[in-house]
Amino acid sequence: MGDFIQGLKYLFSGFTLITRPGIRLYVIVPFLINSILFAGGIIYGAHLLGDFIDWLIAQWSWLEWLEWLVWPLFLILSLTVVFFCFSIIANLLAAPFNGFLAQAVEHRLTGVTCRIDDNSLLTLPGIIVTAIKSETRKFLYFLVRAIPLLLLFAIPLVNVAAPVLWLLFGAWMLALEYIDYPLGNHDLAFPEQRKILSHRRKMAFGFGAGVMMVTLCPVINFIAMPVAVAGAARMVTEKFLD
Repeated sequence: MGDFIQGLKYLFSGFTLITRPGIRLYVIVPFLINSILFAGGIIYGAHLLGDFIDWLIAQWSWLEWLEWLVWPLFLILSLTVVFFCFSIIANLLAAPFNGFLAQAVEHRLTGVTCRIDDNSLLTLPGIIVTAIKSETRKFLYFLVRAIPLLLLFAIPLVNVAAPVLWLLFGAWMLALEYIDYPLGNHDLAFPEQRKILSHRRKMAFGFGAGVMMVTLCPVINFIAMPVAVAGAARMVTEKFLD
Protein backbone atom coordinates (compact mmCIF):
# COMPACT_ATOMS: atom_id res chain seq x y z
CA MET A 1 0.00 0.00 0.00
CA GLY A 2 2.95 2.31 0.66
CA ASP A 3 4.07 2.21 -2.98
CA PHE A 4 0.51 2.98 -4.13
CA ILE A 5 0.34 6.08 -1.89
CA GLN A 6 3.80 7.11 -3.05
CA GLY A 7 2.63 6.93 -6.67
CA LEU A 8 -0.26 9.25 -5.78
CA LYS A 9 2.13 11.67 -4.10
CA TYR A 10 4.35 11.78 -7.17
CA LEU A 11 1.37 12.71 -9.33
CA PHE A 12 0.27 15.53 -7.01
CA SER A 13 3.85 16.83 -6.74
CA GLY A 14 3.41 17.79 -10.38
CA PHE A 15 1.17 20.69 -9.35
CA THR A 16 4.11 22.32 -7.57
CA LEU A 17 6.70 21.43 -10.19
CA ILE A 18 4.89 23.08 -13.12
CA THR A 19 5.04 26.47 -11.37
CA ARG A 20 8.85 26.43 -11.05
CA PRO A 21 11.05 28.73 -13.18
CA GLY A 22 12.41 26.96 -16.24
CA ILE A 23 9.48 24.53 -16.21
CA ARG A 24 6.33 26.62 -16.47
CA LEU A 25 7.21 27.82 -19.99
CA TYR A 26 6.47 24.32 -21.34
CA VAL A 27 3.07 24.47 -19.65
CA ILE A 28 2.10 28.04 -20.53
CA VAL A 29 2.93 27.95 -24.26
CA PRO A 30 0.65 25.02 -25.28
CA PHE A 31 -2.04 26.27 -22.88
CA LEU A 32 -2.00 29.72 -24.50
CA ILE A 33 -2.04 28.25 -28.02
CA ASN A 34 -5.00 26.09 -27.08
CA SER A 35 -6.85 28.99 -25.44
CA ILE A 36 -6.29 31.24 -28.48
CA LEU A 37 -7.59 28.54 -30.85
CA PHE A 38 -10.73 27.99 -28.79
CA ALA A 39 -11.34 31.73 -28.32
CA GLY A 40 -10.86 32.29 -32.07
CA GLY A 41 -13.23 29.44 -32.88
CA ILE A 42 -15.92 30.79 -30.56
CA ILE A 43 -15.57 34.37 -31.88
CA TYR A 44 -15.74 33.15 -35.47
CA GLY A 45 -18.76 30.98 -34.65
CA ALA A 46 -20.48 33.94 -32.96
CA HIS A 47 -19.79 36.09 -36.05
CA LEU A 48 -21.34 33.48 -38.36
CA LEU A 49 -24.32 33.07 -36.05
CA GLY A 50 -24.86 36.84 -35.93
CA ASP A 51 -24.82 37.06 -39.73
CA PHE A 52 -27.26 34.14 -39.95
CA ILE A 53 -29.66 35.74 -37.44
CA ASP A 54 -29.53 39.06 -39.32
CA TRP A 55 -30.30 37.27 -42.60
CA LEU A 56 -33.12 35.31 -40.99
CA ILE A 57 -34.74 38.43 -39.53
CA ALA A 58 -34.37 40.26 -42.85
CA GLN A 59 -36.34 37.46 -44.52
CA TRP A 60 -38.91 36.95 -41.78
CA SER A 61 -39.05 39.84 -39.32
CA TRP A 62 -41.50 38.00 -37.07
CA LEU A 63 -38.63 35.63 -36.10
CA GLU A 64 -36.82 38.45 -34.29
CA TRP A 65 -37.82 36.97 -30.93
CA LEU A 66 -35.64 33.92 -31.67
CA GLU A 67 -32.53 36.05 -31.15
CA TRP A 68 -33.14 36.02 -27.38
CA LEU A 69 -33.24 32.23 -27.45
CA VAL A 70 -30.43 31.45 -29.89
CA TRP A 71 -27.64 33.43 -28.18
CA PRO A 72 -28.01 31.77 -24.74
CA LEU A 73 -28.11 28.38 -26.48
CA PHE A 74 -24.93 29.27 -28.40
CA LEU A 75 -23.21 30.27 -25.13
CA ILE A 76 -24.21 27.00 -23.43
CA LEU A 77 -23.07 24.98 -26.45
CA SER A 78 -19.73 26.81 -26.59
CA LEU A 79 -19.04 26.23 -22.90
CA THR A 80 -19.96 22.55 -23.30
CA VAL A 81 -17.60 22.13 -26.25
CA VAL A 82 -14.78 23.87 -24.36
CA PHE A 83 -15.36 21.73 -21.25
CA PHE A 84 -15.33 18.40 -23.09
CA CYS A 85 -12.81 19.17 -25.83
CA PHE A 86 -10.31 21.55 -24.25
CA SER A 87 -8.25 18.88 -22.50
CA ILE A 88 -8.34 16.58 -25.56
CA ILE A 89 -7.07 19.26 -27.95
CA ALA A 90 -4.63 20.49 -25.29
CA ASN A 91 -3.11 17.03 -25.10
CA LEU A 92 -2.57 16.94 -28.87
CA LEU A 93 -1.01 20.40 -28.93
CA ALA A 94 1.11 19.85 -25.83
CA ALA A 95 2.48 16.44 -26.86
CA PRO A 96 5.58 17.85 -28.65
CA PHE A 97 6.36 19.94 -25.56
CA ASN A 98 6.08 17.06 -23.07
CA GLY A 99 9.55 15.70 -23.72
CA PHE A 100 11.00 19.15 -23.04
CA LEU A 101 8.82 19.49 -19.94
CA ALA A 102 10.07 16.15 -18.60
CA GLN A 103 13.64 17.19 -19.35
CA ALA A 104 13.18 20.53 -17.54
CA VAL A 105 11.84 18.74 -14.46
CA GLU A 106 14.73 16.27 -14.45
CA HIS A 107 17.24 19.10 -14.82
CA ARG A 108 15.56 20.99 -11.98
CA LEU A 109 15.79 17.96 -9.68
CA THR A 110 19.26 16.68 -10.58
CA GLY A 111 21.07 19.45 -12.42
CA VAL A 112 21.75 16.96 -15.21
CA THR A 113 20.38 17.37 -18.74
CA CYS A 114 19.41 14.22 -20.64
CA ARG A 115 19.64 13.68 -24.41
CA ILE A 116 17.39 16.61 -25.49
CA ASP A 117 19.79 19.56 -25.88
CA ASP A 118 19.21 23.27 -26.24
CA ASN A 119 18.93 23.00 -30.04
CA SER A 120 16.29 20.28 -29.93
CA LEU A 121 13.56 22.68 -30.98
CA LEU A 122 15.25 22.71 -34.39
CA THR A 123 14.56 18.98 -34.69
CA LEU A 124 10.93 19.28 -33.59
CA PRO A 125 9.56 17.53 -36.74
CA GLY A 126 11.69 14.48 -35.97
CA ILE A 127 10.56 14.53 -32.34
CA ILE A 128 6.92 14.69 -33.48
CA VAL A 129 7.42 11.67 -35.77
CA THR A 130 9.01 9.71 -32.92
CA ALA A 131 6.14 10.72 -30.62
CA ILE A 132 3.57 9.53 -33.18
CA LYS A 133 5.32 6.15 -33.48
CA SER A 134 5.38 5.81 -29.71
CA GLU A 135 1.71 6.73 -29.41
CA THR A 136 0.86 4.18 -32.12
CA ARG A 137 2.64 1.40 -30.21
CA LYS A 138 0.82 2.37 -27.01
CA PHE A 139 -2.52 2.47 -28.83
CA LEU A 140 -2.01 -1.04 -30.22
CA TYR A 141 -1.00 -2.26 -26.76
CA PHE A 142 -4.17 -0.67 -25.38
CA LEU A 143 -6.42 -2.07 -28.11
CA VAL A 144 -5.25 -5.68 -27.77
CA ARG A 145 -6.09 -5.63 -24.06
CA ALA A 146 -9.09 -3.30 -24.02
CA ILE A 147 -11.26 -5.40 -26.35
CA PRO A 148 -11.20 -8.57 -24.18
CA LEU A 149 -11.80 -6.45 -21.07
CA LEU A 150 -14.83 -4.79 -22.67
CA LEU A 151 -16.20 -8.22 -23.61
CA LEU A 152 -16.19 -9.15 -19.92
CA PHE A 153 -19.02 -6.64 -19.37
CA ALA A 154 -21.27 -8.91 -21.46
CA ILE A 155 -20.54 -12.12 -19.50
CA PRO A 156 -22.95 -12.82 -16.60
CA LEU A 157 -21.37 -12.95 -13.11
CA VAL A 158 -17.95 -12.06 -14.54
CA ASN A 159 -19.29 -8.61 -15.45
CA VAL A 160 -19.44 -7.79 -11.72
CA ALA A 161 -15.63 -7.62 -11.65
CA ALA A 162 -15.34 -5.99 -15.09
CA PRO A 163 -15.56 -2.33 -13.85
CA VAL A 164 -12.78 -2.91 -11.30
CA LEU A 165 -10.56 -4.57 -13.90
CA TRP A 166 -11.25 -1.74 -16.33
CA LEU A 167 -10.28 0.91 -13.75
CA LEU A 168 -7.05 -0.94 -12.94
CA PHE A 169 -6.24 -1.24 -16.62
CA GLY A 170 -6.99 2.46 -17.11
CA ALA A 171 -4.63 3.39 -14.26
CA TRP A 172 -1.90 1.18 -15.74
CA MET A 173 -2.31 2.72 -19.20
CA LEU A 174 -2.16 6.26 -17.80
CA ALA A 175 1.06 5.42 -15.97
CA LEU A 176 2.51 4.02 -19.20
CA GLU A 177 1.34 7.08 -21.13
CA TYR A 178 3.10 9.63 -18.97
CA ILE A 179 6.19 7.67 -17.98
CA ASP A 180 6.97 7.51 -21.70
CA TYR A 181 8.11 11.14 -21.79
CA PRO A 182 10.88 11.03 -19.16
CA LEU A 183 12.03 7.51 -20.07
CA GLY A 184 11.84 8.34 -23.79
CA ASN A 185 14.33 11.13 -23.15
CA HIS A 186 16.73 8.38 -22.07
CA ASP A 187 16.20 6.45 -25.32
CA LEU A 188 14.17 3.72 -23.63
CA ALA A 189 11.61 2.19 -26.00
CA PHE A 190 8.06 1.20 -25.04
CA PRO A 191 8.85 -2.50 -24.29
CA GLU A 192 11.68 -1.41 -21.97
CA GLN A 193 9.41 1.14 -20.30
CA ARG A 194 6.82 -1.56 -19.57
CA LYS A 195 9.48 -3.78 -18.04
CA ILE A 196 10.77 -0.97 -15.82
CA LEU A 197 7.28 0.01 -14.70
CA SER A 198 6.33 -3.61 -13.93
CA HIS A 199 9.05 -3.63 -11.24
CA ARG A 200 7.10 -0.86 -9.45
CA ARG A 201 3.61 -2.01 -10.32
CA LYS A 202 1.88 -0.73 -7.16
CA MET A 203 3.46 2.68 -7.55
CA ALA A 204 2.39 2.72 -11.19
CA PHE A 205 -1.21 1.97 -10.23
CA GLY A 206 -1.12 4.72 -7.58
CA PHE A 207 0.25 7.23 -10.07
CA GLY A 208 -2.28 6.20 -12.76
CA ALA A 209 -5.17 6.39 -10.27
CA GLY A 210 -4.09 9.92 -9.38
CA VAL A 211 -4.02 10.94 -13.05
CA MET A 212 -7.50 9.47 -13.45
CA MET A 213 -8.83 11.53 -10.53
CA VAL A 214 -7.27 14.77 -11.77
CA THR A 215 -8.54 14.18 -15.32
CA LEU A 216 -12.10 13.79 -14.05
CA CYS A 217 -12.05 17.07 -12.06
CA PRO A 218 -13.64 19.99 -13.97
CA VAL A 219 -11.29 22.92 -14.69
CA ILE A 220 -8.35 21.13 -13.02
CA ASN A 221 -8.38 18.67 -15.91
CA PHE A 222 -7.18 21.53 -18.16
CA ILE A 223 -3.72 21.18 -16.59
CA ALA A 224 -3.87 17.42 -15.94
CA MET A 225 -1.41 16.61 -18.71
CA PRO A 226 1.54 18.84 -17.64
CA VAL A 227 0.94 17.89 -14.01
CA ALA A 228 1.13 14.20 -14.93
CA VAL A 229 4.24 14.67 -17.09
CA ALA A 230 6.01 16.59 -14.31
CA GLY A 231 4.99 14.04 -11.68
CA ALA A 232 6.11 11.16 -13.92
CA ALA A 233 9.47 12.85 -14.52
CA ARG A 234 10.03 13.16 -10.79
CA MET A 235 9.00 9.56 -10.18
CA VAL A 236 11.35 8.33 -12.90
CA THR A 237 14.23 10.48 -11.68
CA GLU A 238 13.93 9.38 -8.06
CA LYS A 239 12.84 5.75 -8.43
CA PHE A 240 13.73 4.37 -11.86
CA LEU A 241 17.05 5.99 -12.69
CA ASP A 242 18.90 5.54 -9.39
